Amino acid sequence: MSEPTSLAGEAEQLDAADGLAAVRGRFVLDDVTYLDGNSLGALPAHVPARVADVVRRQWGELRIRSWEESGWWTAPERIGDRIAPLVGAAAGQVVVGDSTSVNVFKALVAAVRMAQEDGRGGARTGPVRDEILIDATTFPTDGYIAESAARMTGCALRPVAPAEVPGALGDRTAAVLLNHVDYRSGRLHDLPGLTAAVHAAGAYAVWDLCHSAGALPVGLDEHGVDLAVGCTYKYLNGGPGSPAYLYVRRDLQPRFDSPLPGWNSHAEPFGMRPAYAPASGAVRGRVGTPDILSLLALDAALDVWDEDAVSVAAVRAKSLALTDFFLRCVGAYVPDGRVESVTPAAHAERGSQVALRCDDAGEVMKRLIERGVVGDYRAPDVLRFGFTPLYVGFADVERAARVLARTLAG
Repeated sequence: MSEPTSLAGEAEQLDAADGLAAVRGRFVLDDVTYLDGNSLGALPAHVPARVADVVRRQWGELRIRSWEESGWWTAPERIGDRIAPLVGAAAGQVVVGDSTSVNVFKALVAAVRMAQEDGRGGARTGPVRDEILIDATTFPTDGYIAESAARMTGCALRPVAPAEVPGALGDRTAAVLLNHVDYRSGRLHDLPGLTAAVHAAGAYAVWDLCHSAGALPVGLDEHGVDLAVGCTYKYLNGGPGSPAYLYVRRDLQPRFDSPLPGWNSHAEPFGMRPAYAPASGAVRGRVGTPDILSLLALDAALDVWDEDAVSVAAVRAKSLALTDFFLRCVGAYVPDGRVESVTPAAHAERGSQVALRCDDAGEVMKRLIERGVVGDYRAPDVLRFGFTPLYVGFADVERAARVLARTLAG
């Protein structure tokens, strides 16, 4: 078993060699070891001043003029283009706005509509596509939305474990909704392989990227993903309730039929036409007036990636190093049998969090937070620790494992 002083010294060496260490200074942090960025990212230090400018000058002085002069009207597409490289997409395919839940609804219904249109003589033919497959371990809201979308489109809803999707696909499958990273366990699912399997069955793939975007490479364009959604308040650090985003692959945009056709996605939004005519491109994913304050706070937060020339590849490399080191420290410090990792050990199957099964997890997390180590708890027995490589260091990781061991012993 490693001694605490040995691992603490190793943590110092790793932090000294960390190519992303300087980025940490761009965030508002304190003495707390914050390992909950997979729920809410830390505040980039320059965001308050930018938001103050939006409120005082753009809103307070320019008022209505800011829709044009401050670029408010085009912000959903402009900020979408800033997120695009972080999920492996070319410009013109990501639009920012609404919540993840709303975007899941848009994407899933649109996917089913395209599949059913194919069956009526479009690009693909065959039996009626009247089935939606959904990740059986999905975050609950995705399941709620999928159930409603199934009722709306006349589809049956089938929950399936992601690994079993290829065998569950059939000629009646219209769409498949999957999570890139499981929110409980941190398991990273096979986006390229599952997307290929969905396409081979003639269906459409919709991916939820909430727990992967900003933490690891996604490769939406490279792997031919049809539609994807994600939030921006986790690894993208956009702030509480910051708007989500919707990705629509370029060649599918002319066929994207949103179930929420709002005036912002109209071809002539200020024409006030009684009949709806969709705009071209990813703009079709818009609905109503964007939430400008949250949207522009997100815009400011994304500067971290540009100004520090941070690459997703570097973030992924550090993420794996952090989670590897945390598991080593837990193994060295925590008494045998007290916790069990439910996060896969294999790098190809791991997101940027570590989930530990613990009998009294809820109470343990409360005590950890009291001692300055912030993670979170998922019922019934999981301690979750999220690692945001932009501001989490190796000393944080070692301290968290040491405090966890003391907490469990005490």
